[in-house]
Amino acid sequence: MPNPQSACRRGIHRGTANSGKFCRAHIVRRYNRVVRRTRTQRVDYATLAEWRYQLRLLLGRREIAARAAGIEPQQYALLLQIKGLEARGEVTIGMLAERLQIRHHSAVELVDRLVERGLVARRRHEGDRRQVVVRLRAAGEVVLRRLALNSLAELRAEAPVLVATLRRLIRDANGRGR
Repeated sequence: MPNPQSACRRGIHRGTANSGKFCRAHIVRRYNRVVRRTRTQRVDYATLAEWRYQLRLLLGRREIAARAAGIEPQQYALLLQIKGLEARGEVTIGMLAERLQIRHHSAVELVDRLVERGLVARRRHEGDRRQVVVRLRAAGEVVLRRLALNSLAELRAEAPVLVATLRRLIRDANGRGR
C-alpha cells in the first residue's frame, strides 16, 4: 500500500477508485494528531498575560518618552529603523514599511512628516528611480540618540522581569513545565 501522504501530495490516486480514500485518511490522521496535541498541551495563561503586560508597559513608556521629545511613537520607531538599517546600505521606504509592519503609503506619510520637521531627508534611488531612499539628518540623530539612551536605561531596569517571564513561556512551550 503506498504512503497516503506522498500519494495525496503527488496526486497519484486521482481519477481512480481509491482516489479520495487515501487522501481523506491522511487528512484525518493529520487532523487528529494536531487536535490531540492541542488538547493535551497546557497553556500558561497567567505567564502569557504577564508577558503581554510587561511588553505593553515597556512600549507604553516608550510612547510617552517619544511624545515628550516632541514626536509620535511611530516616528520614533521609524527613526530607529533608519539608523538600525543604514549599515546594510540605503534605506528605502519599502524597507521601513516592512520593518514597521505598516502599509507603504503609511510609511510615506510618516517620512513626509519627519521631512517637514527636518529630522530626515529623502531622495530618489539612483539605480531604481521608483524607490525613495531615506536618511537621518543631524536633528533626527539628536532626537533618536536621546530616546535610544533612555530606552537602553529602561531596558536595563526592566530586563530581568522580561527575561524571566519569557524563559517561563519558552520552558512551558517546550513541555518542561515548572
